[in-house]
Amino acid sequence: MIPHDTIDTIIQTARIEEVVGDFVQLRRRGVNQIGLCPFHNEKTPSFTVSPAKGIYKCFGCGKAGNSVNFIMEHEHFSYPEALKYLARKYNIEVEEEKQTPEQLQELNEKESLYNLNLFAQQYFTSMLLESEEGKAIGLSYFKERGMRDDMVNKFQLGFNPGKWGVFSDHAIRQGYKKEFLVKTGLSVEKEDKLFDRFHGRVMFPIHSASGRVIGFGGRILGSDKSHAKYVNSPESEIYNKSKTLYGIYFAKNAIISKDNCLLVEGYTDVISMHQAGIENVVASSGTSLTHDQVRMIQRYTSNISILYDGDPAGIKASFRGIDMIVEQGMNVKIVLFPDGEDPDSYARKHHPTEVESFIAANSVNFILFKTRLLLAETQNDPIKKAVLIKEIVNTIALIPDGISRSLYVKECSSLMSISEQALMSELNKILRAKFKKSSPETDKELEAIQPEQISSEPQLDIDIDSAEYQEKEIIRLLLLYGQEVIKIKLNPADEEDVPVGVADYVVHDITHDDMIFENLLYKSIFDEYVSGVENDSIPDRTKFLSHTNHEISSLAVNLVFTPYELSENWFKNNIMVTTEETRLQMHVMLAIHAFKARKLDKMMTETRKKLTHATSPEEQGVLMKTFHELKKLSIQINKNGLGRIITR
Repeated sequence: MIPHDTIDTIIQTARIEEVVGDFVQLRRRGVNQIGLCPFHNEKTPSFTVSPAKGIYKCFGCGKAGNSVNFIMEHEHFSYPEALKYLARKYNIEVEEEKQTPEQLQELNEKESLYNLNLFAQQYFTSMLLESEEGKAIGLSYFKERGMRDDMVNKFQLGFNPGKWGVFSDHAIRQGYKKEFLVKTGLSVEKEDKLFDRFHGRVMFPIHSASGRVIGFGGRILGSDKSHAKYVNSPESEIYNKSKTLYGIYFAKNAIISKDNCLLVEGYTDVISMHQAGIENVVASSGTSLTHDQVRMIQRYTSNISILYDGDPAGIKASFRGIDMIVEQGMNVKIVLFPDGEDPDSYARKHHPTEVESFIAANSVNFILFKTRLLLAETQNDPIKKAVLIKEIVNTIALIPDGISRSLYVKECSSLMSISEQALMSELNKILRAKFKKSSPETDKELEAIQPEQISSEPQLDIDIDSAEYQEKEIIRLLLLYGQEVIKIKLNPADEEDVPVGVADYVVHDITHDDMIFENLLYKSIFDEYVSGVENDSIPDRTKFLSHTNHEISSLAVNLVFTPYELSENWFKNNIMVTTEETRLQMHVMLAIHAFKARKLDKMMTETRKKLTHATSPEEQGVLMKTFHELKKLSIQINKNGLGRIITR
């Protein structure tokens, strides 16, 4: 259990733009910052961060919250785990009791898998650095590859001894459950016995974007051809290979600052590039690039450079995957290393400045690179050249931006010695076919709808007298301005306005008239303000933005977040602007009067219904008197408080 004062410190210290910025490339727009939403696929940014309010909201998918909510949603953390993550980020000490084996078993499955992977990483690292076998075999291998100690520590490299069940037995003794050892893939079960999947291998932990260990890659050091050179963790609840990039945790800040992501193939490529001082690099770990991996990169940059070892067959095989990157609207470049070299070997043989210079000098736009590579294979064969032209035009057609498509048509027409008009004609043909395929046949759909189908729709039971909108407005004002002070006349006889807190005034006015909130979430928030007024401790909106009840925190974010902010230029140029803050007293009064007016409307409607069922003259008389009193109050509030005249 984390103490409340520690939770408050974490929430107050965490800066939303920094927390989100670790996962999303943000750019300034007025007082807010925007980027591509990490929770759904989009090409036009609708994900907005408000540093002033400490919250985020996506106006595309509706996700919203504060720093804690973001980490919980993005990393699928529990509330305590999200707090601990932020505490580590901001070097805030969190006092925790050491977990017993019994407590470990009580963790939910996902947290158990995370905890087990962390335990395994620490075990493998200690075996590498402290055991005789680890130092003689594992550490020697890394040294032979030229890896420095700081790189071994940074990437948390390790070693698992050669005996079949050493790690599995150790984990069981430490209280970790057999089922989780199998689910993470750290152990394999055969005939009720556990065996280490990674025995006799050097270990490469695979981290999520937030730095949690989600899986492992293990490399065998012997020359036995019957064993796979590399073994990776199987898919699990926390590890999905198609959604993971090796090194993303260590590279994301550099990718944002460099505005470019270097993509390599393997673990050692990434580590060697980091050792050369080039940190904006990730690996697809030998798999074809997936949509999810591309979207992960796109959160940080729109530019990607793919580093190849010079094998033309391998490059051609990856064209389909690169076409997918182009389709996402990203700028793709290809870097080809000399024959016999790959990023790992080249980085180890050359000075860091030479590696950087080589990459910069040899980065070629993918479409032009693809055109030149395929053109060299046509050997002036017109049939092969026709196939090439169709292949290149198909790639250009994937580019979302029309201006970019036109520029590539111009470049490629020059390279292939074919007129721009011919390429543009072929391009338009492909684009028309794509549009026709993707467009729904709306006319046929409309014809299929019969009039009786529309009229037979069930009628919704709507409460026209519901005060939910008015309740929402009062809660919004309390969240935004509850601790502000307004000046009002508390009594008609007062000559001067009296300063009073917004929350104090709203709470006393509404509770004095015994008005009750219908919406349970709004009522929960209002009740906390009532308690705060009674105890002379008005809650800050931060309390609700980071509330342990996710429904309340989500509601609070949506109420205080607005998609539009007034430009600072208005104030710089001394332009007088009327804002809600400058007329706060009026807005508070209007909100309360509107709430009361709607409540009176509902009370009158309910009284009318009772009248229709009243049987005795006495009951009818009482109800009529009540109705007229309510009507009188309604006319008074609407006229004096809202400036409205009631005609019904």
